[in-house]
Amino acid sequence: MTNVLLIRPKPHKDTIGLKHVMICEPLELEYLVSNLEPELKDQYHLILIDMLLDNTKLSKHLKQYQPSVVIFTGYNTHVNLIKAYSKEIKMFDSTIVTAVGGVHVEVVPDDFKDVHIDVLLWRNGIDAFNMLLRGLRANTSIQGIQNEIDQQMLNTEFAYNPPDRQINAAYRAQYYYMFHNPCALIKTSFGCPFKCAFCFCHEITGGQYYERTLEDVISELKEIREREIYIVDDNFLVSEARVRKFIEILRQEKIDKHYLIYGRADFIAQNAELMADFKAVGLHGVIVGIESVREKDLKSYDKLTTVKINEEAVAILNALDVECYSTLIMPLDFSKKDFNDLKHWLKKTGVNFVNLQPLTPLKGTAIYDDYVKDFIEAPSDVELWDMAHIVLTPKYMSKRQFYFRIWKLYYEVVMSPKHLIRLVKKYGIRPNLKMLVGSSRVSMQYILKMIRG
Repeated sequence: MTNVLLIRPKPHKDTIGLKHVMICEPLELEYLVSNLEPELKDQYHLILIDMLLDNTKLSKHLKQYQPSVVIFTGYNTHVNLIKAYSKEIKMFDSTIVTAVGGVHVEVVPDDFKDVHIDVLLWRNGIDAFNMLLRGLRANTSIQGIQNEIDQQMLNTEFAYNPPDRQINAAYRAQYYYMFHNPCALIKTSFGCPFKCAFCFCHEITGGQYYERTLEDVISELKEIREREIYIVDDNFLVSEARVRKFIEILRQEKIDKHYLIYGRADFIAQNAELMADFKAVGLHGVIVGIESVREKDLKSYDKLTTVKINEEAVAILNALDVECYSTLIMPLDFSKKDFNDLKHWLKKTGVNFVNLQPLTPLKGTAIYDDYVKDFIEAPSDVELWDMAHIVLTPKYMSKRQFYFRIWKLYYEVVMSPKHLIRLVKKYGIRPNLKMLVGSSRVSMQYILKMIRG
């Protein structure tokens, strides 16, 4: 039996991200394990390595396991890291087959074309993974395997086994999202029926949106040991009927868990009673794409919402004591007044958790080509394209000043005494100390950006 390493790499040290306040399980790799075809199980032994939590060097893993195949998963910020790791693998043993899957390769596969990467699992990742191992078993050429993967049609049916959550048992207690700790992931749909101009999500599925049956979802949910559940759909709040049925089944089955979801502000604003019902069966947090408090931005982003709708959604969540994790985009024409206006809006509406993202036109999105002339970071420096670095030329202030305004706004909102007291009362001292340490590390990254300009 030969070993296959499934690796999630740690982000580059220069990447600013949520890794200091959240580490979630690599669901896509767990799906590969549970869906390995029966006839392949006698030949291939799958080993998952989460380098976000495992500090062992890749070279030691290679020596220990002597793999025949290494599979990487990653985002746009991992491109250079995965290329470097693949080169290291080939230098260790040129016969080891290297492959890449994940959301970025599904949309921009050309970014991973490299002499040290053999196969791109860029379509129907689970099926492509099995095609790769079947092909290797049959001594098919690498090019032949890649051709078979390339010729697949996009699969919009989800007839797969639930993820294998035992493959990473050594890591599971360390997976969390903010105050949801420990936390497990579940995915109930794929893609998004909305087409926001800046968003990568609907590109992953070629603009298509499809859902798993709720019976299938509930069956998986019952097998998850963790009480904290992060539903990682790009948008869980799409269909009122589906959400209502989900709530009804949770009640009938007496499933006692806490839920964190992604959801649009307009759905929340239009379904206050439904959100209250959801709260009653365990809804604890919603990640909401507020995006902007300027109407012109919402229109340019094709968001199909308004500032008023955003305010109504926040008010509903606050009234229910459901955490509102708001994402906001800072375009390059943001001025000091805009930052101040945003601060006042956040305080007025009671938004306490914010993810402030400088406008980042990711490769593969509708707006990428529109901003090429404004790039101040090279697209090849992928570790800086993390939706936290400033990659476009600010119009009304220097880069250093822009970083300072973001950092200042974080502290004025998230670290306000009133908010901190509320968090201690709600979650206790220990979880808040953990969040304080994590947020301090993110803060230090911003301070270094300000120093370096």
